[in-house]
Amino acid sequence: MARPVGILMVCLGNICRSPMAEGVLRARLIEAGLGEQVRVDSAATGSSHIGHPPDERAIACALKHGIDISAQRARRLALEDFDEFDVILCADRTILHDARIRKPRISHAQVELLLEWSGVGKKDVPDPYYGNARDFEQAFRLVDAAANGIVERVRQGRL
Repeated sequence: MARPVGILMVCLGNICRSPMAEGVLRARLIEAGLGEQVRVDSAATGSSHIGHPPDERAIACALKHGIDISAQRARRLALEDFDEFDVILCADRTILHDARIRKPRISHAQVELLLEWSGVGKKDVPDPYYGNARDFEQAFRLVDAAANGIVERVRQGRL
């Protein structure tokens, strides 16, 4: 069997959007029977929450949809990630800019906007951190739509 494709989800703190995106993508891939073909992880461009679990509101939102992200721990985007992952998907344009600046010239990793790359649209996943449960639900719906788009890309071999 070929090496699994590596997809890394990235947001600012790795406690809201990217952990939900990691969890929902992993779940959708498993549901589609594609879990062995893709390796999924998440990271942050910032360092404020390194080692922390996801925000309790993100955990509750994901759990409401049957996805447990409570075991995840925030980590920072590392130079090695640009070698270890084929696709690095960023929650918003600021994160995309930061990730592209960090990308080594010799890296072949695609660094893209999550919703655009997955076919959802040319928009950002709003950061729900300073919001309420409704904001987390909105972010979840967007990353779930992105996960479904990514599953379709995997099915079609468009990675």
